[in-house]
Amino acid sequence: MKFTKLLLVLFSFLLLGEISGQAPKIVAGINVDRVKRLEKFVQSEIDKGNIPGAVTMIIHNGTVVHQGALGYKNVSTKTPMKIDDLFYIQSMTKPIISTAFMMLYEEGYFKLDDPVSKYLPEFKNFRVVRSVNDGPDAPTDSLKSEMTITQLMSHSSGLTHGLNDNPVENRFRKGYFKQSKTIQERVSNITKFPLLAQPGTQWNYSAGPDVLCVLIEKFSGMSVNEFLKTRIFDPLEMKSTGYNVPKSEQSKIVSLHMKGNNGTISVAANQPPFENVTVWSGVNGLFSSAADYATFCQMMMAGGTYKGKQYLSRKTVDLMTSNQTGDLFQLPGTQWGLGFAVVTDGPATKTPASKGLFFWAGANNTHFFIDPKEKLIAIFMTQEGNFTLDYHTSLRQMVYQTLAN
Repeated sequence: MKFTKLLLVLFSFLLLGEISGQAPKIVAGINVDRVKRLEKFVQSEIDKGNIPGAVTMIIHNGTVVHQGALGYKNVSTKTPMKIDDLFYIQSMTKPIISTAFMMLYEEGYFKLDDPVSKYLPEFKNFRVVRSVNDGPDAPTDSLKSEMTITQLMSHSSGLTHGLNDNPVENRFRKGYFKQSKTIQERVSNITKFPLLAQPGTQWNYSAGPDVLCVLIEKFSGMSVNEFLKTRIFDPLEMKSTGYNVPKSEQSKIVSLHMKGNNGTISVAANQPPFENVTVWSGVNGLFSSAADYATFCQMMMAGGTYKGKQYLSRKTVDLMTSNQTGDLFQLPGTQWGLGFAVVTDGPATKTPASKGLFFWAGANNTHFFIDPKEKLIAIFMTQEGNFTLDYHTSLRQMVYQTLAN
């Protein structure tokens, strides 16, 4: 009996010790102490010379609970990274373009099952390669069915991005992304190249968002640049997002870095264009800050509404963040919606992701995810050109462990 009483007394002291001064600091459902683990991870990547620096951000239950900057925006000048710095977000342009396009869907300009050729007749003329290793004069097949708007938005149209090292994609990359003055001029060349597959039969990351830009201009009568500014950037107060960076803001641009074969990270010889840009592209091209992109994410997580104003309907956002590709996408537990990758089976991803999480990334290792179930947004932005999804999975790993409720 005395021994039992002694254990109870000891337990009481331990409990009081935890309560008095040692309880974790909780802000909007996030254990702030555990956020230090995310910062430690980022700092370790900087110390290893894998990235120059990074800006990270966590929003939970509508509250910004973390916003931090570590490392350098330029390793040569040792200029410190700041939270309002600007990043060339590459393919994180695609979700914004897809959202702009779906605004026009809600205005009745098209249906998702429409063939693209209904609006761009030259798209009837596509041919399909028999092998990605074929030469330019190899025989091709005719279309079994025309690509639809849904396929264009979900990267199942047969179009390519030219990212893989094979003869067909190499020719596309060199021929399609040549110098153009406008997005209209660039896309006018797209039908000169064959599709990688029959529409609807494969998932291939593609230049489809460029085609969306041409359609945005066709339907709205505005340039993509003007449409984004008037319909998304200005209303959402995304003042640091655009294809061109004003001279007053150019000091905030984070330099693109590359880690060489010798293991040393340095400023890349070729930097992204940040002024005099006239090709309003959908595949890449935008600069943005972590805070600006987080605002866009908040609008999407809230079902198309931000600060009391509606930009999309909740059902349209549901449509965009639902599986539109069946089982074509080969990332475990993940498929594609309309502009976003979507988690369809959280445990299968081998991350703590909820079903319904949607996300994407940019080639210079800018990453974000939106988890509507947990009311959670996370952003990781750096500028290092050896893209890896490891940073995305690490972001999930380091952010979900901060949840305190």
